[in-house]
Amino acid sequence: MKKNLETQKVQFTETVLRDSNQSLIATRLPYSKFADILPTMDKAGYYSVECWGGAVFDVCLRFLDEDPWQRLRNMRKAMPNTKLQMLLRGQNLLGYKHYPDEIVKMFVEKSVENGIDIIRIFDALNDLRNIEVATTAAIKAGATVSGTLSFTQSPVHTLEAFAKQAKEMENMGVATICVKDMAGVMTPHEAYELIGAIKSEVKLPVVLHTHCTTGMAFMTYLKAIEAGVDVIDTATSCFSGGTSQPATETLNYALKQLGYETGLNDDALKEVNDYFKPIRDGYLKDGTLNPKMMATDTDALNYKVPGGMLSNLVSQLKAQNAMDKFEEVLIETPKVRADLGYPPLVTPMSQMVGVQATNNVLSGERYKNISKEVKAYCRGEYGTSPAPIDPEVMKKALGDEKPIEGRYADTLEPIFEKTKAELEGTAKNDEDVLSYILFPQVTEKYFAARKAKEEKIVKYTIEPIEE
Repeated sequence: MKKNLETQKVQFTETVLRDSNQSLIATRLPYSKFADILPTMDKAGYYSVECWGGAVFDVCLRFLDEDPWQRLRNMRKAMPNTKLQMLLRGQNLLGYKHYPDEIVKMFVEKSVENGIDIIRIFDALNDLRNIEVATTAAIKAGATVSGTLSFTQSPVHTLEAFAKQAKEMENMGVATICVKDMAGVMTPHEAYELIGAIKSEVKLPVVLHTHCTTGMAFMTYLKAIEAGVDVIDTATSCFSGGTSQPATETLNYALKQLGYETGLNDDALKEVNDYFKPIRDGYLKDGTLNPKMMATDTDALNYKVPGGMLSNLVSQLKAQNAMDKFEEVLIETPKVRADLGYPPLVTPMSQMVGVQATNNVLSGERYKNISKEVKAYCRGEYGTSPAPIDPEVMKKALGDEKPIEGRYADTLEPIFEKTKAELEGTAKNDEDVLSYILFPQVTEKYFAARKAKEEKIVKYTIEPIEE
């Protein structure tokens, strides 16, 4: 580690506003909880703050009674000096199916218009056809595009395959390459080898994202830094560890001592962490934060289950009073993944595989009940699986129906103008229409709640209640 340390800079993406709390508390962090600390975060010196995308959009509408677009505008105003970053699932955007190209383009444009600087774009299957439209649109809109590889281990996910895909993304025009280890299963050796392989193939900065789920993340980051990684994802320490990311302050301290430049403000980092401590404690007290999510679980090395998926599985089994089946579901998960052609366990594939594994266990018969999403996956609506899907599963899912040939999005008709007309009088802007297209039922309920709240405010303004 003695190679030009005085000139090597390792930059940090802070995840507490998105992936950290998504992994630990299923994204139940309302804007009001963190609004006051944003000006301090703006002074911390982060490469970026990941604050939008992923599950944030859905949860804002479904559980937090927030407009995700207004949340983004608020963060943009509060952090004018920091690059705001989002996670986008390519042709899936932030939903759970593929959308027409016109919707992908417009959603990307509106994301940038409302305040996003960096868009980390990936496809759950690493089918690069599914990120082309979003990538082109983001570049045109002036965003920094981070082309993202969903890391996983399987017979078909090799160093050569990942490096080749990184080169293909470089040719698409992305500004950085991100390796996304959503399950925290990347070993230090694998990190060193993979970052080296990508660095030898492309001339772009490389970003690494991982989780502490298996306890290897700190070691993995150090070996990745030795191999030349440029940016790492970390979380303020009270929201770090377990299914979240490694601690920002810890790595900042260690790397500075090793001679690396980080650009981070130590005082600001402490203030950020002190602010979030009572918030973390509150979630522990009310049960939103399950201590299980904060522990190291080396079984994940076998199950390959990412943090967000773990917390969702817990919620799903609790809702069905079936937590006693947790271990069985974990054992079933890699079997389902193999049957489905080794898809990386990242949204939406993690949800599909997790739900199917749960169905298999709770029904007592494998594939007795196949979810509509898994049927769509077998049909080819999500792209090409990394390896062939088990023929028996294909038969149970599709019967005599033939899979789709080509890119599924090419079969989808434009829907924006039609939907906008249907929402006349309800949708206030194009952003509202996009929200509805992604999550129609959830957004409809949000619209109704918003209208009721506005009518109540107007009534009280015009007819004040007498004391």
